[in-house]
Amino acid sequence: MLITPGNLLATIRTPEDLRKLPKSSLPQLCDELRQYIIDVVSIYGGHFGSSLGVVELTTALHYVFNTPDDQLIWDVGHQAYGHKILTGRRENFHTNRFYGGLSGFPKRKESDYDAFGVGHSSTSISAALGMAVASQLQGNQIRNHIAVIGDGSMTAGLAFEGMNHAGATDANLLIVLNDNCMSIDPNVGALREYLTDITTSPTYNKVKDEVWNLLGKFSTFGKSAQEIVSKVETAIKSSVLSQSNLFESLNLRYFGPIDGHDVDRLADVLADLKTIPGPKILHVLTVKGKGYGPAEKDQTKWHAPGLFDKLTGEIKKKTFTTPQAPKYQDVFGNTLVELAEQNPRIVGVTPAMPSGSSMNIMMKAMPTRAFDVGIAEQHAVTFSAGMATRGEVVFCNIYSTFMQRAYDQVIHDVCIQELPVIFCLDRAGFAGADGPTHHGAYDIAFMRCIPNMIVAAPMNEQELRNMMFTAASDTVQKGKQAYTIRYPRGEGVMPNWKTPLEELPIGKARLVQDGEDVAILTLGHIGNYAITAMKHLAKEGIKPAHIDMRYAKPLDEAMLHQVFQRFNKILTVEDGCLMGGFGSAVLEFMANHGYMARVKRLGIPDAIVEHGEQLELHHECGFDADGIADAVRELSYTAARVHV
Repeated sequence: MLITPGNLLATIRTPEDLRKLPKSSLPQLCDELRQYIIDVVSIYGGHFGSSLGVVELTTALHYVFNTPDDQLIWDVGHQAYGHKILTGRRENFHTNRFYGGLSGFPKRKESDYDAFGVGHSSTSISAALGMAVASQLQGNQIRNHIAVIGDGSMTAGLAFEGMNHAGATDANLLIVLNDNCMSIDPNVGALREYLTDITTSPTYNKVKDEVWNLLGKFSTFGKSAQEIVSKVETAIKSSVLSQSNLFESLNLRYFGPIDGHDVDRLADVLADLKTIPGPKILHVLTVKGKGYGPAEKDQTKWHAPGLFDKLTGEIKKKTFTTPQAPKYQDVFGNTLVELAEQNPRIVGVTPAMPSGSSMNIMMKAMPTRAFDVGIAEQHAVTFSAGMATRGEVVFCNIYSTFMQRAYDQVIHDVCIQELPVIFCLDRAGFAGADGPTHHGAYDIAFMRCIPNMIVAAPMNEQELRNMMFTAASDTVQKGKQAYTIRYPRGEGVMPNWKTPLEELPIGKARLVQDGEDVAILTLGHIGNYAITAMKHLAKEGIKPAHIDMRYAKPLDEAMLHQVFQRFNKILTVEDGCLMGGFGSAVLEFMANHGYMARVKRLGIPDAIVEHGEQLELHHECGFDADGIADAVRELSYTAARVHV
């Protein structure tokens, strides 16, 4: 179903068309753009509130700046739907986040207007500064470089590193701070309080408007007049705001705050800033979900609501006639509370993902023992390490893809110091429609190579609960090893998931089904595909054995000795990268012990896998139930040989 755009929006195929419009037409265009986003997302799904909140800002930026020659970088990028629609992708926008369709985030391969690929937070300032310095080196002093970053993304250290460097340059850089007090969940920390101080100071805002008027009047009178206005503006900020020097102490000219939904005012201010050289920051106030009532009222819920009825605001959910398995994240959240009720030393930590990881369950039940540290994965890990030194049992819950940002802290602050921090890595494996920036493809490989690290993956909800129970036990906590538990996005397989807690032997696999000829070794939830595959194979008279390995490190060597002594055809299956992953660990074991067997590995190849539903991506990479069955057939009908 194609959505019909409004009359003005229908004429816009590129920003060049937008810049031909009279400024008086911009409010109507913004209304049509907002309605188009609502129409498309309600039917096809995707991120929602973030893009609605920057409709006017998006329009004004493309209206004032000469994109794509002027470089526009969107931080994270889930707010860039309006940007995509205005830059030649409106007719294909309904394919957004679908397999083979447009990416849900800016992507360099997709459009010249996507100056930098994004998906993780807080990269925009550093990237834009790099572009600005490169332009200087190439003799281009005119090109503008604009980084649009949310106040949530400002909490990450990389944003401050970028600002610190920018202030020491004369680069032509404009940082637009999109302040809506939200990331996915409400923002936390001192920066939020600082920005609130600015936005709620009536004296400062009154005088600030007068300074802006002066700036506009004096801008035609030359550099000296502008310098006078700048000094007056700085003096006012210093005298009226008790904490006004955060940005200017970094040598960034600060302007604002201004209403991010007044497109005329935005266009005027951006046109003024376009003529001011050097690094500067514009503070823009927006409302996440602007223009759609339900999204304004419940901004977390409407960050990415799925399909919904745009008239009633009813979010469409699947209905089932039988009990369904819960999401792994909810099993984690509820089990954590259950464990914390038994052990007062248990605490929870998450970097800005309390609802996405279900840490919000503990935050509600035990608010003094669960911590949202903001978008700051490095801090989350070292903060957890600090608590662990004092005997706290720390569950540090981070999406697998975001754990990549804190790898040094895992090595330096946790494992070298023999601290038993428990890392629960949500969204391990393919993340689905969020695509390659969010896939948790590498954690098995990068965690298993670290000394003092246990790496586990549950095949179902019961195993997740038992691994959490085991990780919090005295056995692990006194063993001075960190414990990683990885689990996928989405539902498990056990409707009756709340099973009795049981401590598991570290590194112990389990035999799911005995068989002959071929042994299937699986790690994690993906083992459920093997069960399905074996049902199909049984009808053909093929009866492989299936072992749920549970641990990538330490491996169950006793089990592997039995496997290699009984089988000369072995299939490993994982939803992680093949390079250095679980299958590689099995090959290392085989080589170290002198076994000869044909080993076939299924997993994520050495390639960037694009977005799509998880089942689609599993099928593409050949480790869904059909792929496993095909691999077993190939092994069964082929003479055994060594495969390294």
